[in-house]
Amino acid sequence: MHNWRSKAIITVAVPVLAITAAACGESGGTEGGGQELSGNILIDGSSTVAPLSEGAAELFMGQNPGVKITVGTAGTGGGFEKFCNGETDISDASRPIEAEETKLCDKNGVKTEQIAVANDALTVMVHKDNPVDCITTEQLKQIWEPGSKLKSWSEIDGLKPAYDEKLELYGPGTDSGTFDYFTEAINGEEGAQRTDYNNIGENDNAGITGVSGSKGGMFYGGYSYYAENKDKVKALEIDGGNGCVEPTIETVQDGSYKPLGRELYIYPAEKSMERPEVKSFVQFYVDNANKVAEAAGFISLTGQQLSESKDAIAKLTS
Repeated sequence: MHNWRSKAIITVAVPVLAITAAACGESGGTEGGGQELSGNILIDGSSTVAPLSEGAAELFMGQNPGVKITVGTAGTGGGFEKFCNGETDISDASRPIEAEETKLCDKNGVKTEQIAVANDALTVMVHKDNPVDCITTEQLKQIWEPGSKLKSWSEIDGLKPAYDEKLELYGPGTDSGTFDYFTEAINGEEGAQRTDYNNIGENDNAGITGVSGSKGGMFYGGYSYYAENKDKVKALEIDGGNGCVEPTIETVQDGSYKPLGRELYIYPAEKSMERPEVKSFVQFYVDNANKVAEAAGFISLTGQQLSESKDAIAKLTS
């Protein structure tokens, strides 16, 4: 697995890596008349989606050296703020755009479409020595809901086996789409969560470090961070009411990993898509989405999802 998440803000300009051969020739290269593509493309937003955009950018620039693509990680909310103010060409998002964000985009004349580029299993990670294998959504709510006073694993109602370790919680910051998604799915209200936790901002690797060093640690984050660190942390199965379900490619794609299975998105600006380098990159991104997702440790799109993403591109360029 290639590590595309080593920098918070990255301009990828290195040789194309393992998936280059498979991706070569797919929707990237030159304009219709044979003119070489050039220009700058600015992407910002979700730190979860950033490794996907970095991977797609690396491949695309390998075929189009005249194009420079910069990927930032301001968080989903922070990314949409920049995007809707016309500061970026594409916004990475780990949740759908919200009404207030759409209102800001409309106010500034920024038109866009939601394009799925991968699937994700929002994963609850704990220390490798933690004996607990499965946790219910109700138990997660007990831990993370606003005002929760739980301090120990032994205080969680109905948890088996008993585990007498102090809870040490790690989670993303409030600009994170992962924070938004988790709080709504588990606590029933977006943004509603206890505040006495280790806020890692957009640095997901800090959550991995924290949990791997704390026997009572718990961290929720994207599946790719778990996949890359299986030797350091353990993923809990989630019981959303129909039994314990492990976060896997199969359970996310078949919809059984509820309620923490989700899609990951890019939002290109319609105006930016008028530029040939942006249009070509977005088409390339979707054409190679599953190759990039698998190489970066994400979960690939289904055939239906890919078809819907291509239809969204067609709407932007029609």
